[in-house]
Amino acid sequence: MEIGLEVRMPTYSGGLGVLAGDTIRSAADLKVPVIAVTLLHRKGYFRQRLDASGWQTEESIEWAVESFLKEMPKKTFVTIEGRTVHLRSWKYEVNGIGGFGVPVYFLDSDLPENSEWDRTLTHFLYGGDQHYRLCQEVILGIGGVRMLRALGYESIKRFHMNEGHASLLALELLDEEARKAGRGSITQDDVEAVRENCVFTTHTPVSAGHDQFPIDLARRVIGSREDFFNVKHIFSFDGLLNMTYLALYLSRYVNGVAKKHGEVSRLMFTGYSIAAITNGVHAATWAAKPFQELYDRHIPGWREDNFSLRYALSIPKEEVWEAHALAKKELIQHVNREAGAGMDAEVLTIGFARRATTYKRGDLFFQDSERLKRISSEAGRIQVIYAGKAHPQDFGGKEIIRRIFHAKESLKRDIKVAYLENYDMEIGKLITSGVDVWLNTPQPPLEASGTSGMKAAVNGVPSLSVLDGWWIEGHIEGITGWAIGEAGRGPEASGDWSKDALSLYDKLEKVVCPLFYHDRSRFIDVMRSSIALNGSFFNTQRMMLEYVLRAYF
Repeated sequence: MEIGLEVRMPTYSGGLGVLAGDTIRSAADLKVPVIAVTLLHRKGYFRQRLDASGWQTEESIEWAVESFLKEMPKKTFVTIEGRTVHLRSWKYEVNGIGGFGVPVYFLDSDLPENSEWDRTLTHFLYGGDQHYRLCQEVILGIGGVRMLRALGYESIKRFHMNEGHASLLALELLDEEARKAGRGSITQDDVEAVRENCVFTTHTPVSAGHDQFPIDLARRVIGSREDFFNVKHIFSFDGLLNMTYLALYLSRYVNGVAKKHGEVSRLMFTGYSIAAITNGVHAATWAAKPFQELYDRHIPGWREDNFSLRYALSIPKEEVWEAHALAKKELIQHVNREAGAGMDAEVLTIGFARRATTYKRGDLFFQDSERLKRISSEAGRIQVIYAGKAHPQDFGGKEIIRRIFHAKESLKRDIKVAYLENYDMEIGKLITSGVDVWLNTPQPPLEASGTSGMKAAVNGVPSLSVLDGWWIEGHIEGITGWAIGEAGRGPEASGDWSKDALSLYDKLEKVVCPLFYHDRSRFIDVMRSSIALNGSFFNTQRMMLEYVLRAYF
């Protein structure tokens, strides 16, 4: 549904889209013959505006599609509620290190032959109601397959559904199989053939992330295809069209996005074999320029072989610190210019940049403001940089941003806090490369993976994080960073976050601050280990190799 390719192309909302972009970049680097399909999102996700109290409002974004993409001559169509909706596509090519290109096709319904409403179906990312969303998913799934055929891609071996949004592609593949056999309706043989061609990755244990639609709505939008809807265990689950179950049933290989997430997914979707391929980031994209230059000097070929970043352990400490100081200087200058924060590059700087939603607990850090003041005055000065958007309908997420603004105001004499507006890939790179410590405080076990801490690791920034998602695998206490709380916990009852807050404060006061201010050499050891152990492994180069070996062949 979303792919993040360039900052000025607002075709992504956050981590899922950025991950898709990083995956495509690594496929191009490794010369893996893949094609990507998404929607155009002509009006983008949204531009975030924050008022003085921190309340978020949204503005649509217009962008010059023609400046980034090439319109393709072939067209296709889908049928929605009995209407023909015509589609065109726009092409973007991602070129890898050796010049190998991976095409990305953006589907567009904004054509004069369509009705005014149908023209808007590819305008907004995660916009509208269930009706709008299901119509979008018809275009993405069914329209995506038809567009690939129109463009001449007749011999695709695997269809990889990245989350359930594209699951309706299975309907088109089933129809193709039936047509090949000269039948007008699907059979179990068609189901088996389609299953052999499909791969599915589930990205979240949060129920709201799994699209499901009333069967009556699905029948109205898709049409009266009884051969589909009568196959209850595929197209009807508890009286709903559940996109996740559709993908699960029709895929030969299914995976979660971290080892823990694989375990959680197997509990959520009993009866299905669900593996785990832990996410990664595109190292060359997310390494700040000073670190790229550092690696070029000491680890030639690191872009082609991310595993070679393990040799970061041998880079002289003073050079690691110099690269970090340059990245931090750029971040602090940006924050002071944009937010008037008056931050100091010599102060321990903590970063938190995530989608603003309740389970990510962005305001956990401020649970005990008096303790924070004491830590900053006695253990060592601290300052905090935040960024992140809440979904327009996520009022709990918006309230978290407002609480952070309130904490910023109440702590202003003791601790400088900045919240950067309109979080995007550019701001994400600045923060993950420029802070001293990366903070992550999700409510276990709701963090499927998380990738922001991986981006930080590529830049030698250690994590201070709750043990959930990827950090369970990447954490070695005192070596790659520090844990908040204990492993293996479920969600805390009644929203009582006090234990995690206490653990965070203890670790900050007794370990992180003393190390940063009084044992800089040891702090740099942790930085180098973050690169060597986590940067070298938690990247999309390794991730793509796993998909090729385990899922695609």
